Amino acid sequence: MYEVEVKVRADHEAVRDRLAELDAEPLGTVEQVDTYFDAPHRDFAATDEALRLREERDAGGAITELTYKGPLVEAESKTREEIESEVADRERVQAIFESLGFSPAATVEKERTRFRIEEFTVTLDSVAEVGEFVEVETECEREADVPTEREAAARLLESLGLDPDDGIRTSYLGMLLADGDA
Repeated sequence: MYEVEVKVRADHEAVRDRLAELDAEPLGTVEQVDTYFDAPHRDFAATDEALRLREERDAGGAITELTYKGPLVEAESKTREEIESEVADRERVQAIFESLGFSPAATVEKERTRFRIEEFTVTLDSVAEVGEFVEVETECEREADVPTEREAAARLLESLGLDPDDGIRTSYLGMLLADGDA
């Protein structure tokens, strides 16, 4: 499965007004705490991969997911292969990783408010120490379908009053680490 994502910095209030005008379906707000890991056998920053444990909390409780993100597959978006699975016990999974030599690299905390428009999820992200962003994303099974889906995501971004040419390919983790280096 490929996650096709277009992301820009944006003021959320203006986007909320456009979402209402487009009759976007509200999906709710969650808090996420993402712990990213460094691998003992390769440099994920150099290979453009990520291994993440995500705890997601909403009014109904919390879940934890383990995610592998492969390298970006194109220059125009943040599209990459993504493999996810829910885990029953976050602490035990982290203990397994650490026993195998994986070490926590950084933690990214964010509040996400999601909306649905057709096959797209529009997410308003408030990322601690990084800022406010809007993501438009969808999924496709074949890499050959990525350009078509990316173009459709860009058109939706434009309909929200945002410029796809302002797209950011850097992950929130990358932004947080870059800000920490400054």
